[in-house]
Amino acid sequence: MSQETGNQAAGAPASAGPAEVGYARVRGRSFSTLGAVLLLVRKSLRQHAFSTAITIGSVALAAGLVMAVFAIQEQSEAAFTGGPVGFDAVLGARGSQLQLVLNTVFHLETSPGNIPWTLYQEIRRRPYVKLAIPYALGDNYLGHRIVGTTTELFTDFEYQQGRRFEVAPPGRVFDPERMEAVIGSVVADRTGLRLGSVFNPYHGLEYDRQMRHEEEYVVVGVLRPTNSPSDRVIWIPIEGVYRMSGHVLRGTGADYVPSAAREIPDEHKEVSAVMLKFRGPDAGMRLDLEVNRQGRIATLAWPIGAVMADLFDKIGWVNRVLQLVALLVVLVSGGTILAGVYNTISERRREFAILRALGARRRHVFAAIVCESAAIGLIGSVLGYVVYAAILALAAVVVRAQTGVVLDWTEVHWILWATPVGMTMVGALAGVIPAVKAYATDVASNLTPST
Repeated sequence: MSQETGNQAAGAPASAGPAEVGYARVRGRSFSTLGAVLLLVRKSLRQHAFSTAITIGSVALAAGLVMAVFAIQEQSEAAFTGGPVGFDAVLGARGSQLQLVLNTVFHLETSPGNIPWTLYQEIRRRPYVKLAIPYALGDNYLGHRIVGTTTELFTDFEYQQGRRFEVAPPGRVFDPERMEAVIGSVVADRTGLRLGSVFNPYHGLEYDRQMRHEEEYVVVGVLRPTNSPSDRVIWIPIEGVYRMSGHVLRGTGADYVPSAAREIPDEHKEVSAVMLKFRGPDAGMRLDLEVNRQGRIATLAWPIGAVMADLFDKIGWVNRVLQLVALLVVLVSGGTILAGVYNTISERRREFAILRALGARRRHVFAAIVCESAAIGLIGSVLGYVVYAAILALAAVVVRAQTGVVLDWTEVHWILWATPVGMTMVGALAGVIPAVKAYATDVASNLTPST
């Protein structure tokens, strides 16, 4: 045996290059085993590292987008339809139930109007009403809504089963007879208000520095975070809203301007809404019949979850469009895998011929190409978790800033395990066409020594 022949792998053509010699080294292994096929896949991925990295990156972006779209949609709908609300229903002015819920529960939208204080007193005396808490809105501080209410919100109301609003020590709940305020945790973080801080409310639900009230309120408590829209609210005594400069009460239909030295008669008072908690499931049906179907003064939004679910039903087409776009991106990434692998087949024909000469069968070559494409899909989808986490983190910040609803990035959704499986299958399918081309490689013509 000559020196030149001894330096080559046994069985490799004399003109074989370094890559071909590398493939020839698998001679002596059984090509019918999975290990041999995986070895070919690993060598190919390493040999075409740059193009493979580009393809894997596109797959990661597609996988992350799909996971983020489905997870954010599911979490958002669950948060708005079954999140920490605590109340069973909302009683407010005649109008849209959805507007009423968005305004009082999620502190979005504008108020549909007011209802008389006497109606609130009448409803709270019903034996099937466990808790009735009045809300009075109309002011803000730096864009954060000020809600006038009673101390029952802090002493009797549970926003989740067994959980009430907690004021961080050494703070306390406001005194109904004083100009004091309790603020949510988000308000404290964004405005810089702290225990003992003094601030002036601004008229209206949108911040306008020219609408500043003369009254000054002292922060006497900061609520612990609840991960709900309540974290973005400033709570003050409802009497304070009535007596705010520039406010006029119309409980009787005529304008009434409160006087600092006189008590406000009940017939002049108004409330923006009444938050209700019932003693049993039948109470909502009874009050719904009385208020919505037989009455003409007020609207009962009940149940709150169903009202929000109706909103998601109406905008469901938006979610479906986003899902369709995400799935189209998956198809594009599948096409990227196909193009990337297919473009390497022509330059690898000699390698396939050498493998065939070493004992590999057509099905082994076919399986190696399909496994290579599937591996690209799997690796890309695993890296897609990084893209998913980044998108979800950004979306969580935006959603919390705008609505107070918190998205949980640690929550496990079915899409998180379905995506890697689906992307691997897409990759395998994308590899079929290149594999067919490799399958048809002619051994004799491709083993001809290159000049």
